[in-house]
Amino acid sequence: MHALLRPFAIKSSGDIARLGVLLALFGLILFGALRYDNFLSSYNILSFLRYNSMFALIALGMAFVIITGGIDLSVGGTAAMASVVAALLSPWHWAAGLLGGMAAGCAVGALNGFIITKMRIQPFIATLATMLAAYGTGLLIANNQSVSVSYDSGFTVIGQDDFLGFPIPAWIALAAYVLGWLVLEKLPVGRHVLAIGDGEATAGLMGLKVERTLAAVYLASGTLAGLAGVILASQFGAGQPTEGVGWELFAIASVVVGGTLLTGGSGSVGATLAGALLLAMVFNILNFENGLGWISLSAYWQSVIRGAFLLVVVVLQAKLMARHRSA
Repeated sequence: MHALLRPFAIKSSGDIARLGVLLALFGLILFGALRYDNFLSSYNILSFLRYNSMFALIALGMAFVIITGGIDLSVGGTAAMASVVAALLSPWHWAAGLLGGMAAGCAVGALNGFIITKMRIQPFIATLATMLAAYGTGLLIANNQSVSVSYDSGFTVIGQDDFLGFPIPAWIALAAYVLGWLVLEKLPVGRHVLAIGDGEATAGLMGLKVERTLAAVYLASGTLAGLAGVILASQFGAGQPTEGVGWELFAIASVVVGGTLLTGGSGSVGATLAGALLLAMVFNILNFENGLGWISLSAYWQSVIRGAFLLVVVVLQAKLMARHRSA
């Protein structure tokens, strides 16, 4: 337990921001528990974890990318394309759908890594191009429509079933985060990722394999986005080529709310998970608020409120960090 809480240890201004997102998450949970009757019901908790596992996965990949000082705008398009690939392959076997969707994401990640490291294209432009290509590819192979998955191969178990009373997508996300924490905190590659974020030139002078590490990071981000696409298709029973719009913004926001600077060089896997859960919790609470009947917020107003909440959290974190520096 001590090791899992270590990402929130107070050592720097960044650690204060990470602690802030954790406190904000607990505060929202307490607010929801006190205000809504069924907020802590098993149905709401399990539904919340099942659905938001997709966003947690893309946020994890984005965290590693941003720690290196990069950005990956292609994750939403990659997830959409992967959901179509997984749906098309699902009739053959559940494993074909799973591995096919992940392979599609891996291919986009590998392409991102190649363009950025070998062609020397800035990550923003490179991943913007692959985002458009991924959406276009998904629409082409799906004939511009949703693609139903097979219900006979067991593919839907991935997104819809439970294991030991816990949603399988949540188990997948948890395993990914544990692995991500081990990579960042315990393995040499994690130190290389942090060093590259501090400065690619300096990392190269230190003898680190900068290009190989960057390629691996974008490969991981693409693969995790592909896995999110598999869960999307399995959970909703169809590959959806038009889904994923705005997912990259959710992932970036989760990482930033978790205290990771867009300039790179530092970051936390645990705080990224807290950031993703915090943003998802805002949406969950707004749905409960609509259910009370006191207010009626459309999806547009919910987006406005979530954006305002994000701004408030980031501003508070900035003030806390400034106060810490001046102390």
